Amino acid sequence: MKIVLDTNVIISAIFFGGLPEQIIKCLFDGKFSVFASPQIVQEYLETYTAIHKKYADKGNSAVLQKIIEKSTIIEPKHKISICRDSDDDKFISCALEGKCLYIVSGDNDLLSLGKIENVEIITVSDFLKKI
Repeated sequence: MKIVLDTNVIISAIFFGGLPEQIIKCLFDGKFSVFASPQIVQEYLETYTAIHKKYADKGNSAVLQKIIEKSTIIEPKHKISICRDSDDDKFISCALEGKCLYIVSGDNDLLSLGKIENVEIITVSDFLKKI
């Protein structure tokens, strides 16, 4: 199964645990594959750095590096312009290019779309029920 993880899922997993952390454990156990684009990886890194400044006692950059290493990095050929927040279009472009089944997100701008072509946009808890 191929998926795209929204930045908020990864950051929540690394800094706060809970259900997002369970998804990362499943990734490390090989239960699914994660796809990302260079732009998504850049957002992961920038967001991690910003959050780490606020929560210096939390977070683990080694976990983020492992997530990136386990990700298949692709450069989408087509740019999508469909989301209310245009910054989220990169997740849709990546998922479509990678022929992913899901985008896992906590972002209402993405979740409100529901499904784009064959890609379902679902919450962390809904994804955990599927794996």
